[in-house]
Amino acid sequence: MDNVIQLVPVTPSIDQLARIIGNVAAPAFLLGAVASFISVLISRINRVVDRAQFLHGITDDDTSKNYLKADIPRLRHRASLLNRSLFCSILSAILTALIIIVAFISALFNVAHEYGVALLFMAALLTFCASLVDLARETRIALHDNDLRV
Repeated sequence: MDNVIQLVPVTPSIDQLARIIGNVAAPAFLLGAVASFISVLISRINRVVDRAQFLHGITDDDTSKNYLKADIPRLRHRASLLNRSLFCSILSAILTALIIIVAFISALFNVAHEYGVALLFMAALLTFCASLVDLARETRIALHDNDLRV
């Protein structure tokens, strides 16, 4: 029985836990920012889908609005960019959550975690940047002349 007890690592002290909590404060804020950003992306995707459904609902007999159907390929492109942006944001959120998990597990087992956490943090920021680039590309094509007509 003594051998089993020796194999189980000593639980982290309050000081170790306080240090880990301090270290994961920045990733926790990043996780909150990414969650808010995901909410913005979902609302933009919903607007694109609503607009596409409206355009698909225009009958061929309605000549006054038939020109709007030419906007469907642009909406597809916007939806594609937003979908990729959403995927990158979710991946960033998962990587950020893994940073927090790895930090606490490494504290529990008294293992150095600096390199792993640094790599995860860089990957999370890179995927978040990729998401921002896709959003920027989508916003460049979002406003069109047809959107301004009444």
